[in-house]
Amino acid sequence: MAFQPGALSGTAFLTIDGLEFPVVSGVGYQVSRVTRETLTGQSGVHGFSEKPVAPYIKATIRDIAEISIAGFEAMTDVSVSLELASGKRISGNGMWNVGAVEVNSDEATYDLRFDGLDVQET
Repeated sequence: MAFQPGALSGTAFLTIDGLEFPVVSGVGYQVSRVTRETLTGQSGVHGFSEKPVAPYIKATIRDIAEISIAGFEAMTDVSVSLELASGKRISGNGMWNVGAVEVNSDEATYDLRFDGLDVQET
């Protein structure tokens, strides 16, 4: 299949439990469920260790009057969906907000990150 030029980046849409949020930047996701580290010693490479990691979806969001920042603390079982300019969709169910949400009032922005057990890309 030959490469077809088109939008690959530049726009993103984030919804949490069906409510769309104004995305500014910093959009990202991880679908990996494990991380590996090479184990070495004085006699050479011995193999690797494998540990679980939580998949996530993250973004920097614009602070608007209609969204309560305090409400993010209660988000522990939500559906998060991310749609990218390329047409790729990333979604997770049963996700929880991690970290305290801190608003940058100079830019009216804040960072969100939702971890979960299962994040899918389609």
